[in-house]
This record gives sequence, C-alpha cells and structure tokens, in this order.
Amino acid sequence: MGAPVIYMDNNATTRVAPEVLEAMLPFFSELYGNPSSMHSFGGQVGRDMTQARESLADLLGCRADEIVFTSCGTEADNTAIRSALAANPDKRHIVTTRVEHPAILSLCKFLERSQGYRVTYLGVDAEGRLDMKELEASLTDDTAIVSIMWANNETGVLFPIPEIARLAKSRGVIMHTDAVQAVGKVPINLAELEVDMLSLSGHKLHAPKGVGALYVRRKLPFRPFLIGGHQERGRRAGTENTTGVIALGAAARAAKAHIPAENTQVRALRDRLENALLAAVPDSRLNGHKQERLPNTSNISFKYVEGEAILLLLDQLGIAASSGSACTSGSLEPSHVLRAMGVPFTFAHGSIRFSLSRYTTEAEVDYVIKNVPGIIETLRKISPYKQGVAEPSSPLDSKPPCGC
Repeated sequence: MGAPVIYMDNNATTRVAPEVLEAMLPFFSELYGNPSSMHSFGGQVGRDMTQARESLADLLGCRADEIVFTSCGTEADNTAIRSALAANPDKRHIVTTRVEHPAILSLCKFLERSQGYRVTYLGVDAEGRLDMKELEASLTDDTAIVSIMWANNETGVLFPIPEIARLAKSRGVIMHTDAVQAVGKVPINLAELEVDMLSLSGHKLHAPKGVGALYVRRKLPFRPFLIGGHQERGRRAGTENTTGVIALGAAARAAKAHIPAENTQVRALRDRLENALLAAVPDSRLNGHKQERLPNTSNISFKYVEGEAILLLLDQLGIAASSGSACTSGSLEPSHVLRAMGVPFTFAHGSIRFSLSRYTTEAEVDYVIKNVPGIIETLRKISPYKQGVAEPSSPLDSKPPCGC
C-alpha cells in the first residue's frame, strides 16, 4: 500500500525531512566507523556526532554535555524516572498526571504493582488543564520525582512547565517532563528553567524512528538505565546509533529554523481546518483548551459516531488521521485522556486527532474540510446511538487512569 495522499497524523510520526535524509546517508556507507574507536576513521564519526549533540543542545537551550542519546522517547522516559528513584532510594512517591503517554503511565503502574511505590495521578479539567493547587498539595517529603508532559499528545494542551518546575525545585523534588510532542513545535530554553530532565523522540520532529534523547541537568544525581560500556559519558551503554544521532542533529537544526512557521503558518492551517469542521458538522466539539495548545494539533469529537469508522472512511479517501495516541489506538476503549477530561461517551468514541506539520498544504486542508462532513453524515444515519439505542448516560471520567 502506498503512502497516504494527505497525511495528518504527525503526532504519531513524521516524514524524514529531505535535509535530514541527506545528512545521514553517508553514515550508512563511507562513514561507517565506530565513534568510540581510537583511530581517526572512527574519530571523524565521533566529531560529527559531537556536532549533532551541539545542534540538539542549541534547540533545547542547554549544554551539549547535558544530552544523552537514547533509542526513543520511551527509553528516555523510563531512564528519567528510574534514575530519580535509584538516586533517592528512601523516597517512595511519584507524582504524574492521568493524561500522560503510556511510556509514563504504564511504568508508574508497574512500579506500583511490583515495587510498592505510591503514585499520585493528578486530574485535569474539562479543557485538559492541570490544577496547580492539586499538584502543590500532592508533594510530600517522600516525593522522589514529578513527571508531567510538556504537551499532551492527543489534545495538544500545553502544561505550565516553567511554573511546575519552579514548584518542584522549591520542594527539593526532581522534575522531569516528557517533551516528545513539544520539541520543535514550541520554543524551549532549558537554561532559563528549573527542569531537571526532559525526554524527546527524533521521529516526532522529522528524524527517523529509533533515536531519542534525554536532557539531564548538569550535576543532577543520575543512575544509568543501561549498564555496559562507557558510551554517552557512562550514562547510556551500547554502541551509538550513529546514523540516528546525525539525523537528529540535522532535524534539530531544521526545527529551530522552522519554529516561527510552526506557530504562524501551521497554526493558521490548523485553525482553518478546525473552525471549518466545527462550523459544518452539528454536534461536534473541540477537545482541549483553545489557546494553550500546540500549534499543529486539533482533537475534535463528533457525537453519535465511532472514531474507528471515521478513520476507515478517511483512509479510503487517502486521508491519514488518528483517534488518539498511536500507542493506544489498537484499543477499542475510549481515550484515557478524554476520559480524564470528562468527555461524554457519545463524544469520546467519535474523537479524531488531526496533527499537521510544516509540509501540510492549504489544498490538503481544504480536501479534508470538503470530505469530513459527508463522512459524519453517512455514519450518523446508521449509528445506534443516534437512534437512541444503548446510549450510556454517564461520562467515562470515573474510570481509573490507564495508559495501556
């Protein structure tokens, strides 16, 4: 099956940018040396990796030696939390939110079940925003780490990370943020923040899959997740994914150049799509705060229809979108994020996430606007909920938080 005609699932993954592909290709062929080798053939590769590390540090506003390359965002998330717990063995409490990515929620539930840690899952309001007073009240002398995402992967809602980090710092608690969706879309300057650790993933910002990074603030007590060789200054063992690292460096340089366009051109296209669909389709609603949101993300619920059916008909028209996180889309359960926001059943099941990129065009947006209303009308004609059959009467926010 060929690539979709119109791709609006960029929060799941992005295309590899042409300049990124060009940068990485030589490292599959003539520049194949091991960057940890003592000879000059490998040393050249090591110098190129250093440049990539510096490019990523420039995007994040941190020091190059604060970057640890990983295989993905999930590894970075796991490393951050496990390191904080290992560095503070007397502390048994974790604070996170009910709307985190499964990389955080599944790990926290595992730590609860198998190792007896206590986890506080903070709620969100109907617009997906955090209650800072609830966060402050949750912190105790036993809290080892606060892990809160920078931007939600399903709704795009932005959390007040600078404020959260200041609060954690004032209480002597390590602060980690999963910034997988935020890096490359919104400005980040870690030199001005109290964030201790930050996770990111290359394939969310036009680098290939299989490479990520963890920012670790200088002098923060750190315990490596992978033990072995001396790579990454002893913080992450294993032969480096040279091509991935080079690609991530190139993607970081491109992302920094395109952040203004993300927040103007991409945002304008997102708003055009969103406003047109909400106006054209009755019983539709935006999920997430209108302003405090990533510039590329729109999560819209269509009442009385199933998201999976919408996606099927969109796919037949060459449109790729999502019903939520790619890591949870195999489940027929409504999104744990929308449940936490208290979205009613008849809306939650019909949610579609459109996530744009700098490659999205006006013509593509117009094509989606033209076709979505007809899809919803067709599905509502056969919807059992529209006919008043088996419609649950209560929202699903009473279910326990789950990331899997």
